[in-house]
Amino acid sequence: MGNLDLGGPSTKKPKEGDLIEILRGLYQHWAMYVGKGYVIHLAPPSEHAHAGAGSMMSVLQGRATVKKEKLCVVVGDNKYRINNTLDEKYEPRSVKEILEDAHSLLNKEIPYSVFTRNCEHFVIELRYGKPESRQVRDALMAVDAVAGVWTAISAAYAIVKCLDLKDKEEQAE
Repeated sequence: MGNLDLGGPSTKKPKEGDLIEILRGLYQHWAMYVGKGYVIHLAPPSEHAHAGAGSMMSVLQGRATVKKEKLCVVVGDNKYRINNTLDEKYEPRSVKEILEDAHSLLNKEIPYSVFTRNCEHFVIELRYGKPESRQVRDALMAVDAVAGVWTAISAAYAIVKCLDLKDKEEQAE
């Protein structure tokens, strides 16, 4: 377990209400630090520290449970960082409100969707009152960029084939 330095001090200890981003390889799991070494997070049935890419199957579950667990247990062997970068965009709610809301949801099973109601949406909504997932947004933007490149390649290929066909027709005349 370790606090990953991605632009902030690596020795910084989380405070109540901080967002914790846990790097799981292909994706990030998110949790809310609630003090005394504990986090509250939205955990689909297959989400655990050692699940790796296999826990992406949780996408198909449709439900997840709000859990309170030790940060070190949720992080496991992965790296993590405190990530409150949306503080620049939104005003954080009071720590008291964040903690009350987080604790009121403990052990509840709630709807889960990787695109609209994932663990990042969950903690961002707790901290700012607005659900958001930058990793979903970034993934969709990457897919859109690949689609754009594919469209451009397809169009260029069609033009080349068309010109090649025109050349062959002119040579045949």
